[in-house]
Amino acid sequence: MSMIEFITANIPTMLALVATGVFAGILAGLLGVGGGIVIVPVLFFLFQGFGVSPESAMLVATATSLATIVPTSISSIRSHNKKGNVDFDLLKRWAVFILVGVLVGSWLVTRVDGTWLTLLFGVIATLSALNMLFRTGKSALFRELPGTAGQTVMGVSIGFFSATVGIGGGTLSVPLLTLYNYPAHKAVGTAAAIGLIISLPGALTMLVLGSTPSDAPVGTFGLVNLIGFICIVPLTVLFAPVGASIASRLDAGKLKKIFAVVLLITGLRMLAQVFL
Repeated sequence: MSMIEFITANIPTMLALVATGVFAGILAGLLGVGGGIVIVPVLFFLFQGFGVSPESAMLVATATSLATIVPTSISSIRSHNKKGNVDFDLLKRWAVFILVGVLVGSWLVTRVDGTWLTLLFGVIATLSALNMLFRTGKSALFRELPGTAGQTVMGVSIGFFSATVGIGGGTLSVPLLTLYNYPAHKAVGTAAAIGLIISLPGALTMLVLGSTPSDAPVGTFGLVNLIGFICIVPLTVLFAPVGASIASRLDAGKLKKIFAVVLLITGLRMLAQVFL
């Protein structure tokens, strides 16, 4: 099959993936949320619409999401570092622990049924949405970060849970750090770097060690859908500034609450697909 024939035969899939990149980019710029929390559920339901089983759809969505985070996190790190908002001292302390969590989590993805990942993503998405809805602007619960043992647990947990559900560092690390009275702007900037530590080894592990499901969408190698990666990444980067421009003219607080409601519905729907 020639390239033209391949593209023609898969136009609906490619258009849907392009739309996913546009949607994820605008939301990332509009609300400051990581792409993974948007891309995973969109790909999960999108792939099912093209005849992929829910189990396989979740596996491929998870790995593909991590792959798309690699270039976007590099761009984000450069932007935050220019403003001095990347805490490299914290990264030096946490990097090994995060990496251990990522390697264990991404290896687990290549071995478990996708249903378990759907369940875990549903729980994390629901809790993240509730945090956005009810904890915005609340004071920290602790005065400072815990000792070495506590930070080790935090780093491993962030790496493990982020890798297993295909999200970057922001969804878990930002709310966790701010609980400990960590400056919000530094938490966001440092989370971009954490996202690279999570996404690069995680995506590579799932690409190399993952067994491609028999009903995986076309263009899937290991567990990573390369067509999805190629379609999503450029548009996510291109449309993030568009979202940021829109955000400057709208009430960001209200927008974040609307997104939290949508994320809550998405999380609950994914949980329902597991149990119903």
